[in-house]
Amino acid sequence: MTTRSTTAPLTDGAARLVLALGLALGLAGCSLVGPEEPLPTPTTTVDAPVQGARSAPPEPDVPVVWPLTGVETRSVADRPAVSVKIENSAAARPQRGLVEADIVWEEVVEGGISRFVATYHSNIPDVVEPVRSVRPMDPAIVAPLGGVLAFSGGQYAFIAAVQRYGTQTIIMDDGDPGFTRDPGRLAPHNVIGSPPTFLEQAGSQRTSPPPAQFEYAREVGQGTAPRSGSPTQEVDVLLSPAQRSVWTWDPESERYLRSEGSAPSVAADGTRHSARNVLVLSTQVFNTNFVDPAGTPVPEHRLAGSGGAGTLVSMGHSIPVRWSKEDHRSPIVVTSHGQEVQLDPGNTWIELVPAGSGSWTTN
Repeated sequence: MTTRSTTAPLTDGAARLVLALGLALGLAGCSLVGPEEPLPTPTTTVDAPVQGARSAPPEPDVPVVWPLTGVETRSVADRPAVSVKIENSAAARPQRGLVEADIVWEEVVEGGISRFVATYHSNIPDVVEPVRSVRPMDPAIVAPLGGVLAFSGGQYAFIAAVQRYGTQTIIMDDGDPGFTRDPGRLAPHNVIGSPPTFLEQAGSQRTSPPPAQFEYAREVGQGTAPRSGSPTQEVDVLLSPAQRSVWTWDPESERYLRSEGSAPSVAADGTRHSARNVLVLSTQVFNTNFVDPAGTPVPEHRLAGSGGAGTLVSMGHSIPVRWSKEDHRSPIVVTSHGQEVQLDPGNTWIELVPAGSGSWTTN
């Protein structure tokens, strides 16, 4: 006898249900083997904000510059400023060492002739010539530098004043090293000075660079005179009947070229004396109680505690200025319309013009 199944065939929907249940049971059975290691959860570390903190501004890009010229440099030498008294009579020309000076002051002395105070820091020449004696306005000129002043000699009161206001003196008449005589010149116009030797004698407390004496623009052509001044081809400075200093603009070198009257002012090697900035200052001049060997009264430019009018000439332009100097140890402050002026980076010559007897013109 043939036996037949009495189970009805599964419908398509029922078959799919059975298959799904089988898969579920299979997965459940797999889970009985043991718990699966959980996958690591990636994390991101975030620094907690500091209460009240702000993003720091970027450091300003401030260049390193020589303090007495404003010229950019990789580093500033740890040495003091060395100033030297240099003669400017006809017998003293041509000089050596003025070209390398950072700052040169021209002052009227007895007889109406002029002398220089040349200050060196960024460049130290091997020799300067001719070195001469100290004068009563020199203490106020060099005291703000806190450095060294070298000269041949001078009256005791003037030497004592230089020392009293903090400048170290190096004096030929005292036998200090660094002075020799030029056999090719007549005395007293033949004293040669050695600035490197003067530096070697600087006191142990004089190893730092001098403070800046003026404000400087960051770049040539950005000083106050070229930015706001009038075009100026020449400045003609009459210091006395015996001394006329003329400065003429030279576009090629971007400097003013110096002349002694109508004759070009040149160094012993033929290099023309020139300046990036020429600062002309009107000063009160009076005769001191001292006289020179010929009996002529020794004059003094009044600088400390004084002030007056002036003109700044730079980069083919000039502006009228006012100057003031609080005391011997303070540098001169030069302003235009109440704001301190900026010189252009480079060397500076300062003309001290006696008020009343001296004068200057620009054109």
